[in-house]
Amino acid sequence: MSITLTDQDKHTLRTAAYGAVALVAAAGAAGGSPHRIATGGSIALASAIGPVGHVLAEQKGMDLNGKSTAELADRVLPALTEAVGLLKKQDPAEAGNFRGIVLLAIEAATRTRSSGPEATVAEMTRKITEAMDAA
Repeated sequence: MSITLTDQDKHTLRTAAYGAVALVAAAGAAGGSPHRIATGGSIALASAIGPVGHVLAEQKGMDLNGKSTAELADRVLPALTEAVGLLKKQDPAEAGNFRGIVLLAIEAATRTRSSGPEATVAEMTRKITEAMDAA
C-alpha cells in the first residue's frame, strides 16, 4: 500500500521521532551525556527504511524548540499520537513501522549508558510509548 504525506505530515513525523529521542536525552542527562544519548537515537532514526525512513532521512522541518523538557514534551507527545494516527489511516503496517523505529531509537539511545536506563528514562519511555498507543 502506498502512503501520501503532506509537508505538514512529514513535519509531524520528524518532530515526533526526533523529539522522542530529545526527550529521552533530556531525561537521561543526569546520569550520562545527553549528547551521546541523542547521537545513538538519531543514528537509529537515520537508519530507518520504508516511507517513514525516507521522511526521517530529510532531518529538516522539526519543531524541537523549548526552554524546558516540559515545553518539548508539550510538542512531542501529541506529535507522536498524531503521527501514528495519520499513518494508521493510510497504512497500519507503516504505523507499526514508525512505532518500531521510535522504540528502537530509544533503545539505541539508552544503550549508550553503561548503567542502563534509570527511573527518569524509563518513565519518559513509558510516556512516549503511551502517546503512540493513544492513536
